[in-house]
Formats: sequence, C-alpha cells, structure tokens
Amino acid sequence: MAAASATQAAAAEAAAPCSTTTTESTSSSSFLRARCATTRYPEVCYDSLLPYASTFQTSHVKLAVAAADVAAAHLRAFSARVKDMLLHRGGGSEEAAASSGGGAARVDAALHDCASTISAAANLAKRSSAELTRLDADTAASTETSTSGGSRQARWQLSNAKTWLSAAMTNEGTCSDGFEEAGAAATASPAGKEVAAGVASVTQHTSNALALVNGIPL
Repeated sequence: MAAASATQAAAAEAAAPCSTTTTESTSSSSFLRARCATTRYPEVCYDSLLPYASTFQTSHVKLAVAAADVAAAHLRAFSARVKDMLLHRGGGSEEAAASSGGGAARVDAALHDCASTISAAANLAKRSSAELTRLDADTAASTETSTSGGSRQARWQLSNAKTWLSAAMTNEGTCSDGFEEAGAAATASPAGKEVAAGVASVTQHTSNALALVNGIPL
C-alpha cells in the first residue's frame, strides 16, 4: 500500500513540470493572440510569431523584438530574391537591355532600386530589434536598481524603434513605386508581379512589428 502511494506521489511530481509548461504555453499563446488582435494582419502576426512564444512569454518588449526579427528575416529573403531575379535577367547590362528593348531596361532599373531599398529596410528592422533588446535590458536594470532617468531613456529607445520600422515601411513603398514609375508594362511583367506580391508580404510583417512596438506600455 505504501509502495503504491509512493508511486502515485512520484508520478504526480513528475507530471508537475509538464503541467507548468502547458500552462506557460497557453498563457503565451493567449497573450500573443490578444496582442496580434491589435495589428492590421492578426493571423499573419499569430502564425509567424507563435514558434517564438517561449522567447517572449508575456513580455510586450520581447514580443516586439521577435516581430522585428521576423520582419528583418523576411526582408532579407525578399532582397536576396530580387537580387537573384536581377542576376538572371542579366543584371541590367547594356547587352541585356539592347537585346530585350527599353522595357527590359526599365524593369532592370526598378529591380536594382528595389533590391537596394529592401536591403536597407532589412537593416532598419534589425536596428529596431537591437534597440528594443537594449530597451528590455535597460528596463530590467532600472527596475532592479530604481535608477532615475530610465523612463526618459526608454521613451527614446522606443521612439528609435518606431522611427526605424516606419522608415522600413517607407522603403517597401519605394520599391513598389519604382515599378509604377517604370510604366504599366513593367508593373504587369512577371518581375513586376512577383515584386508586388513580395512587397505585400513583407509589408504585413513590418506593419505588425510596428503595431506591436506601438503597444509597448512604459
């Protein structure tokens, strides 16, 4: 009888960590669902950030860091794809333009500009993530030591993160504008259509990251 009781107690003790982990996971996913509801693309927000729930749990700042990192990763991938498209089109060389006509030259120019602006947008998103990481660390340190001036520093860091994500979105728009300025033929080309779809996708992630940064309470 005593052995059975001991076995039951051991089983209950072994199950406790699993129960705690499940509770934490549920709490994180509920928190994420609530925060993503404040964004323009809630389902994209939830699906893209759920794999990182263990890193932010219920922290507004850590969630924003994860969102900025996800945005930066998508922007880097999109920039690489645009550069690959440009490379396979001949890189905008005079030979390629001459053989394909002036329309090809305009598409190549738009791709070149887009690759540059999207690469810059990725760097801006990464800078925002780094600033938010510093905000998280500084906020924790300020809370522990009750140092003065922490609130001013936090507001400055938050402002920087917002500014850089906003600038990243401006760059995304500039990429789209380049194809529109190149003309209807460029916009309707396979490259133009792929770029439009790519911009729409990365903009969703950057927009969500900005919304989550705006929701950080100080």
